[in-house]
Amino acid sequence: MQTISRKKIFFPINSAFRNYLKMYEREVKLPLSYEELRYYDQAISVYDKEGKDTLWETVFYPQSMVGPIHAGLKRIYSILKAGGDQAAEEHLHIERIDYCTFGNSHPFRIKIVNNYNEVYDYFYIKIADASRIYGLELEHILSPYWMNFMVDGNTLVEEHIAGVPGDQFILHYLNRPEFNPKRIAKEFVKFNERCFVRLLGDMRSYNFIFDITPDFDDVQFRIRAIDFDQQFYEGRRTLYMPQYFKENRIFVDLAIKHLNAEVVKQYQQEERAVIARRIKVQRHRIKDLRDVIMTDRVSFPEKIQQLGDELAEYYHDAVFSRCKTMGEIIERSLKRLLVSSLR
Repeated sequence: MQTISRKKIFFPINSAFRNYLKMYEREVKLPLSYEELRYYDQAISVYDKEGKDTLWETVFYPQSMVGPIHAGLKRIYSILKAGGDQAAEEHLHIERIDYCTFGNSHPFRIKIVNNYNEVYDYFYIKIADASRIYGLELEHILSPYWMNFMVDGNTLVEEHIAGVPGDQFILHYLNRPEFNPKRIAKEFVKFNERCFVRLLGDMRSYNFIFDITPDFDDVQFRIRAIDFDQQFYEGRRTLYMPQYFKENRIFVDLAIKHLNAEVVKQYQQEERAVIARRIKVQRHRIKDLRDVIMTDRVSFPEKIQQLGDELAEYYHDAVFSRCKTMGEIIERSLKRLLVSSLR
């Protein structure tokens, strides 16, 4: 059974990382901070359609604060979605502000509604933890998905990632007759490989979503991570491999049932080849990020040593054991992938 640190330490953004974020236009001046949102005076629990506590609370602010907070949130949404164009703000309203009591990041979830057509959207405001932001950047560079987020001081704003959470997919979608289990198994193998290569941990079923797309004569599936708190933080190798979490066992069983060893190896290699191509295309950005990560402190010496030793044994590569930072470990992991792509 996998064990994750009960309380992950938040790491501040150092000056080098801050400069990187400014260079790539991730650092933006915002009208409202995470700390300001904490001054609510009432909260009620949010329940799902089945009456279960979601561990989110809808929060309420003193009347004198509602106007400035709602105006600030609408402006943040304009910056996130429209490059700061304020034209749409007059026909938007903030319907709800929720606060999550579960997990490490304690985010605020903002529900914003267009008054003209009642179409709504969500975004999140969180504490700007350096390891989480590294995770978002690596996802942006190495995965197929564009990550839309902004940082200002100690505040992180993230776009909502739409999809069916993995745990809900298991309950309500997995056994639908129109869904091909081989395609689900294939995507899980690729997702597992992507997480391991870039060292994104704690990908239990509720920390990723399924993007379901009808195609010509079948349905396609894509799995996306939605939680990046455990980017190269833990020491155990298997914590970076979704296949080892009991919450994901059903996807492992699908792969065992529908994919033989050669096919699994083929899908793993396909994913590594695609990541290698992304690294080559984004080589300048990767280099800039690498220079920052190499000397940053985003874990602890004992975890770094444990992970280095376990990866050295797994890959039969002693270089991992000599790594002194998580930056050195991720660099070695990506270098191995690049070298193998040239063979």
